[in-house]
Amino acid sequence: MTNAANERVLVLDFGSQTAQLIARRVREQHVYCEIVRHDITAARLRELDPVGIILSGGPNSVYAPGAPQCDPELFELGVPVLGICYGMQLACKALGGEVTSCPSREYGRSHCDVVDDADLMADVPASTEVWMSHGDQVTAIAEDFSPLAKTKTCPFAAVRHKRLPIYGLQFHPEVTHTVAGKTILGNFVKHVCKASGAWRLGDFAEETINKVRETVGSSRVICGLSGGVDSAVVAALLYRAIGPQLSCILVDNGLLRKDEAAAVIDEFSRHFKTDLHVVRAEDEFLNVLAGVSDPQEKRRRIGKTFIDCFKAEALKIDDARFLAQGTLYPDVIESGAAVDGPADTIKLHHNVGGLPAELGFELIEPLRDLFKDEVRQLGLQLGLPPEIVWRHPFPGPGLAVRCLGEVTREKLAVLREADAIVVGEIQAEGLYRATSQSFAVLLPVQSVGVMGDSRTYENTVAVRSVNTDDFMTADWSHLPHELLSRISTRIINEVQGVNRVVYDISSKPPATIEWE
Repeated sequence: MTNAANERVLVLDFGSQTAQLIARRVREQHVYCEIVRHDITAARLRELDPVGIILSGGPNSVYAPGAPQCDPELFELGVPVLGICYGMQLACKALGGEVTSCPSREYGRSHCDVVDDADLMADVPASTEVWMSHGDQVTAIAEDFSPLAKTKTCPFAAVRHKRLPIYGLQFHPEVTHTVAGKTILGNFVKHVCKASGAWRLGDFAEETINKVRETVGSSRVICGLSGGVDSAVVAALLYRAIGPQLSCILVDNGLLRKDEAAAVIDEFSRHFKTDLHVVRAEDEFLNVLAGVSDPQEKRRRIGKTFIDCFKAEALKIDDARFLAQGTLYPDVIESGAAVDGPADTIKLHHNVGGLPAELGFELIEPLRDLFKDEVRQLGLQLGLPPEIVWRHPFPGPGLAVRCLGEVTREKLAVLREADAIVVGEIQAEGLYRATSQSFAVLLPVQSVGVMGDSRTYENTVAVRSVNTDDFMTADWSHLPHELLSRISTRIINEVQGVNRVVYDISSKPPATIEWE
């Protein structure tokens, strides 16, 4: 990437829950940004040659034994540095300031007054709201520092060094609750770091396409399609890069949403005209799921069967040397695989199990530098239809984890129809993009009902809709009562075997988004 190599900001991660959000906010300024480990050396930073460095927040106290530290020489590189919360405390302490524990942890919105509106605080209102989340704070600054902003309880809410391009913010500019946060981060990357703001996803696409062509040569690439946006964007990008050298495999496991397999087949056989292999495997999946109710056992059997089906089809494709996966930047960070990335491995990421090693393929991950929202934007640029690009997330095991208890063909038919009604009505209301994930769940619960003059004893469907930014936490969607009423009426009237509909108003935590 042009600006990834020549103009980028690096975020040193000290364990912040919002480190990824900082990187996304910088990229929104059209400046490329990467997350690196907190103890990266100053020598390595010189090699990477960033235009700016951001020290993230973190849960620790700078005085705590074993608290994460940065290489103190980074403050002598001449590269602009912005410390946020813990990062500010670390920078101020290293340069002669004092950090102490607050009488009580400050968390939430706080009224902030700007006392110096130069560079970092330019165009920020004299009085504004910021978001605090800290137990310690800077209580004294060295003579080389001067204050830029203050709150009632925090005299040094923002500071700057008088000689060096070093700045600190006790509040979090990356969260939307800080009203002028976007302006402040923009001031840092554009005015302080002098970044041009020229990074664009279009540049990323063209450079990635060229890199794929160079890597692949005349070999064939296999890409697994799932119906989700990540695999669809990977396939569209590869098709743009290598055209007829791309082979896609869709394993129709019988656990997809209504008409989902048909939509994917149509898009990638008619529009993109790829070499599409469709494995019709509904019977195989239902056979291995017969009599199984435990959620984890369902997932294990579905995963193994998927690998068996994918592997059998992949081995039929001649000259295949590469396997493409839809790994995204958060996956890379969480698996500890980012360039100079955080040391701790949060999770192992395998989109297609262990298939690359098992089949002798070389792995291609063309989206590994992008966040989810950037992937969606890229999909639109590549010509994918909005209904694929903006599709709500779907679990890997599919409807099997939304069909509680044993999975059968008959139950799936009921669930598929109910789910289509839920999604269709939310779309018709214009709320699909306003919600993050909406779906139906078929419960192993029968209840008494009355239809006409007859007594019924039939199934219950739960409707689930949540709003979230990161899917780590989520709140239930406050859908209009009239919409919920229409959904309930349609499901009961149109889906045979259902006589009761309930709405899930649980947040995550303590509940999870999916029921299994």
